[in-house]
Amino acid sequence: MKVASKILLLVALVAGRSSAGAQPPALAAEQIERIEKAISAEMSRQSIPGMSAAVATGRQLRWMAGYGLADVENYVPAKAATVYRLASISKPITAVAVMQLVERGKIVLDAPIQRYVPNFPKKRWTVTVQELLCHQGGIRHYRDESELESTRHYASLREALSIFLKDPLAYAPATRFLYSTYGYNLLGVAVEGVTSMKFADYVRANVFEPAGMHTARPDDVYEIIPNRARGYRKRLGGKLENAALIDTSNKVPGGGMCATVEDIADFGIHVQFGQLVKQETVAQMFTARKTRDGKPTPYGLGWYILDVAGEKLVEHGGAQPGFRTLLLMLPGREFTVVLMANLEGVNLRPLALEIARIVLSSEQRAK
Repeated sequence: MKVASKILLLVALVAGRSSAGAQPPALAAEQIERIEKAISAEMSRQSIPGMSAAVATGRQLRWMAGYGLADVENYVPAKAATVYRLASISKPITAVAVMQLVERGKIVLDAPIQRYVPNFPKKRWTVTVQELLCHQGGIRHYRDESELESTRHYASLREALSIFLKDPLAYAPATRFLYSTYGYNLLGVAVEGVTSMKFADYVRANVFEPAGMHTARPDDVYEIIPNRARGYRKRLGGKLENAALIDTSNKVPGGGMCATVEDIADFGIHVQFGQLVKQETVAQMFTARKTRDGKPTPYGLGWYILDVAGEKLVEHGGAQPGFRTLLLMLPGREFTVVLMANLEGVNLRPLALEIARIVLSSEQRAK
């Protein structure tokens, strides 16, 4: 049997399979059937080997499942319990950690980052914590593919700062939006500086454990992580192959964590309902920032803020060799959907919006 046929077979076999433990209050059977058809169609259209999905409404996780293959070579099915590289969904996690410390008076948003990261050299312009959170700090992003696909293992976040520590700022802060994973590395080191804890330890104790995120952790290439998915890419002609090997220790706060869809759905729920930071802090984070001259940007403090047909959409995606991930929320509807796929370069937002339409339109009719 060809790989593609086996994937389609496993889509049918694995559908609805969730992680161990108490089952969430389920969506209606008709909703699940429509969601599964949408997922199957999108996986087929984009030739996605494996995908996991979760849906929450209000404070409840309503449904989660896995489809296809988490490991094509060994025919391991994707499940709700499959662990994926989060890529840039790591950023809102880091942003929440920083904003917790802002609430506690340990970090000041408008303070220069050197107050918390003394070994970061002074630049031509001052860079503040807030500017780093909203990608207006002038810190560069990856210079080339060798940085994106780095295989070097960094022993600490401070060591990883060496990648860009001496580089000049790309522009004067607050004058442009420039997405920067390395800017979030600085924020992670700031968390370590004010707490005297390793970043991973602080996040585990103050974000993961309070939110019930049992699998979330740094994506350490040397650790044995149960249910970890393999990542893939497509070459010209559509041939599936293993993605480039990378070590994400160069960017843990900005793109180096991993988790299940259940964990990230729980994270979304806890953020929306003010269970990790106060509601007024959530409102701050969910407000798109403008540059100094009043130009709008699509980013708040750790989140993309969009308008879809008059509805406020808050999201963060992740793109990394071998993986695409998406956490999408409609706060006005108290709706959360998480999608994770083990194929780079795929577009998950149309599917996420279709799932939102299926769930919300069905429940609106039921009222």
